[in-house]
Order: sequence, then structure tokens, then C-alpha cells
Amino acid sequence: MPEFLNPFSGVVPARKLTVRELTRALRLSLAAEEEAVHLYEALADATDDELAKAVLQDIADEERVHAGEFQRLINVLLPDEEERLADGAAEVDEIAEKVKKR
Repeated sequence: MPEFLNPFSGVVPARKLTVRELTRALRLSLAAEEEAVHLYEALADATDDELAKAVLQDIADEERVHAGEFQRLINVLLPDEEERLADGAAEVDEIAEKVKKR
């Protein structure tokens, strides 16, 4: 799983999380889903067994759905999140245009 510290270690906190704390926990969850995708796709790529390959890729695809759910929840909780992500996407688009012109 991710290299981040688990703030709860299976124990529910004594108080409710602030939005900031919750979004940090959601980012950890998002990172865990992305790491799971990496793991399952690596396992799928490492075998010639067609059934195992198909099941592992299916699981990886499910993890991508979970990642989308976490990202959407973060977007809802943090009003500026989508704008920040869009800024990053625009930067990539700008670089891509420069690369195409070479």
C-alpha cells in the first residue's frame, strides 16, 4: 500500500474529522487505489495464464472506478480542486502543443 502513514491504524478517531483531515485521508485512499491498479496490472502482465490475466485486469479496472469515486468526492469537498486539476491539465496540453510543433 502507499508509503504514507496511516493516521488511524484501524481505530476510529474519538472525534469527527475536519474537511481538511477527511480530504487528506481521501487522498491516501486515492493513492492506495492507484497503487492497487499498478499491482494488479503488473501481475496481469507477468503471467501467460489468460484467466488470471483477465481477472487481474478486471480487478484493476474496478480499482480505477474506486479512484474516480475518491477523486469526485474530493472535488465536491474542496471547491477549488477541479480548478487546480484543470490548471494541471492545461499545462500538459500546452506542453503537448509545443512538442507537436517540433
